[in-house]
Amino acid sequence: MSSILFEIKDSIATITLNRPDRLNAFNREMALLMQEKLDLCKDDKAIRCVVLTGAGKGFSAGEDLAEVTDPNGPGMQRILSEQYNPIITRIRELKKPVVAAINGVAAGAGANIPLCCDIVIATKSASFIQAFSKIGLIPDSGGTFFLPRLIGWQRASALMMLGDKISAEEAERMGMIYKCVEDEKFAETIDSISKKLAALPTMGLAYTKKALQWSSTHTIYEQLQNEDKLQQWAASTKDFKEGVQAFLEKRPANFIGE
Repeated sequence: MSSILFEIKDSIATITLNRPDRLNAFNREMALLMQEKLDLCKDDKAIRCVVLTGAGKGFSAGEDLAEVTDPNGPGMQRILSEQYNPIITRIRELKKPVVAAINGVAAGAGANIPLCCDIVIATKSASFIQAFSKIGLIPDSGGTFFLPRLIGWQRASALMMLGDKISAEEAERMGMIYKCVEDEKFAETIDSISKKLAALPTMGLAYTKKALQWSSTHTIYEQLQNEDKLQQWAASTKDFKEGVQAFLEKRPANFIGE
C-alpha cells in the first residue's frame, strides 16, 4: 500500500500520510511521494485547494528514527535537504490554499509541517509536541521560523526546549492553529472550509499568501510597495472582474480561479 494516498474531489486535492502503523512517521519514500503530489497540485489547474491529513489515529510522529539510525540510510543532511525542506518550500510556494487537517498526535516534523500551511484545523483530541530536544536535536522543517512568529519568542522557546505536549485547545488559545473542533465535527468542518476556499478567487488567495510571507522579512514601507504590486496583479485577474460584476448585479460570484 502506498505511503501517500491522493484524491481529487470538488476541486479539492487531499494528501493523506498513510503509515498508520508507524503513526505516519516520515521515511524517504513518503517524503518524496508527498513532494510529487504537491507538484501535481501545482500543475493541475482544476485543483483549487489542498488538504493535508493523516490516516489512522495520528497526523504524524515526525521522522522515522529507524531511517535516521540506519547506517545505510540517507543521513541527516539529506533527510533535511532532500525530504523536509522541499516539502516546506513547495507548500509555501503553492499558489493555492493548503489546509492542514490534524486528526491526532503531531510531533517533531509532523508538528512543524502543519505550521507552514495556510490554515490549521485540529480535532479536540489532537496534540502537538516539539519532540526534538528529547533526542538532542533542534526543531527543523521550518519550526524555528514559523512557531515564534505564531505564538511569540518566549512560548516557542519553552515549547522547543521543554518538549511539552500541547493540546489542540491550548494550541488554538495561543494562536498556533486556527481552530480546534470536536472530533465528531472534524470531517464536516474540513469539508466546509476546503469547499469554501476552492470556490474563492484562487489567484487572490495566492497573492494574499505571498503578501503574508513577504511581511516576515520586509519593513512596513517595503510591504506597502509589495501590497501595491500584488494588488495590481489581483486587479488584473478574471475573478476580480467577476467579483465586481457580481457585486453590482447583486448575485453570487462564479469564480474560476484565474
